[in-house]
Amino acid sequence: MSVENQNLSGKNILVVDDDHDFRWIIGNVLRAGGYRVTQAQNGEEALKSLEKEVPDLILIDYWMPGRDGIQVSADIKKRIPALPIIMITAYAKVKSAVEAMKIGVCDYVAKPVDNNDLLFAIKRALEQQELVQEVKRLRNVLNERVSLYKLMGNSKHISELFKLVKKVAPTSFTVLIEGESGTGKELVARSIHDLSAVKKGPFVAVDCGAIPENLIESELFGYMKGAFTGAYADKPGQFELADKGTLFLDEVGNLPYQSQQKILRVMQERSIQRLGAKKAKAIHVRIIAATNQPLEEDIKSGKFRPDLYFRLKEFSIKAPALRERKEDISYLAYRFMNEVQMELNKKCAGISKTALQLLVSYQWPGNVRELRNVMRQAVLIAEESYPVEPKHLMFSPNIMPHTSEINTSIPNYDGKKTLSETVKSFSQALEKKLIIETLAKTKRNKSEAARRLGIDYKTLLRKIKKYQLIN
Repeated sequence: MSVENQNLSGKNILVVDDDHDFRWIIGNVLRAGGYRVTQAQNGEEALKSLEKEVPDLILIDYWMPGRDGIQVSADIKKRIPALPIIMITAYAKVKSAVEAMKIGVCDYVAKPVDNNDLLFAIKRALEQQELVQEVKRLRNVLNERVSLYKLMGNSKHISELFKLVKKVAPTSFTVLIEGESGTGKELVARSIHDLSAVKKGPFVAVDCGAIPENLIESELFGYMKGAFTGAYADKPGQFELADKGTLFLDEVGNLPYQSQQKILRVMQERSIQRLGAKKAKAIHVRIIAATNQPLEEDIKSGKFRPDLYFRLKEFSIKAPALRERKEDISYLAYRFMNEVQMELNKKCAGISKTALQLLVSYQWPGNVRELRNVMRQAVLIAEESYPVEPKHLMFSPNIMPHTSEINTSIPNYDGKKTLSETVKSFSQALEKKLIIETLAKTKRNKSEAARRLGIDYKTLLRKIKKYQLIN
């Protein structure tokens, strides 16, 4: 096989023809050419086979009992428009060829089939398909480079962040992205994936703080039918779904300690084993993790494994808070305003100077996510053809109490502790007080309380347990 054909070797060709002998002959020709072959004897069988595996190309007979090749091809194109189809028929009429081309069939070969002509037609169709995919990939990469600036801003902070993304993306390094909630950590992770060696593979994002602790392992590693009560069918886990791609573990600090050990083993052995499975399965996954708070404290307290931490942090990136890059606020505010104007089919007359100054001076505890919400509400409230004014900006309530509101349970500095110990005690007491007050305001709606406090749900549960605030 020539060098230029090596990249097509192993491609799967689905042969659809009601003639068993013809399928057998063509199958042998294709296998000799280095292709894998699957077969279907009619259109219905071909459509069912697509539910199990999508081939790289379909050879389909024009004349078959029941639905002919044109009808079946039209159905396939509706389901998978990019799948190349070559029509084969003993009735090589121009009218049929034109009809086939109209529905997206890429070539047309007449019976009796010349083997060399057929192999050439397949090679040409597959190469054209790969060229289209490569152009699409390059366009996506280019768009992603633009979108990182377009979606996050064009400040010096974002420019420096993107330099780091370009450095680490082509490598096999695991990456830990650190930053507050709402700073765009997942966007950074997607950018790394789109510039990486596994860019053609899937990008699977897992919110480690949103999965109940008793389900985390079945969610990550999958399970076999009958592995436990309720396991009625085999289910792949997130690691398996991300095979040959990237797995993004968001808020990785919320992982239970036992699960951390199993994830470390998966990273070391490059294999996973579903719950109830007898054998492990090899996988190739790029791991990117993110955390909204430094993991060093969790390591000191024994909540996070140091060996997993260092395995995840082969390379680290800090997503800057919005208050650290105020030069992006104006740009993002207008961007979000334009988005919601299109959504609502409404046109405001920009943002007033006073409102813009207020946006820039605000500290944005919820970061970009909060800014987006504020602008969405502002455009909704503002009058048509009038600018967004300060009265339209509905900021989150300031949850930080004034000094006079801090009660006597906050420790005073007595000189017996170091300054850092006293500050830590003060901080914890204040944190406890804020959680109590926020839970009271939300009538113990923990999801709403977590949103107001700017933390994820599982972090709030952990702090409630820490401060013994359970009813």
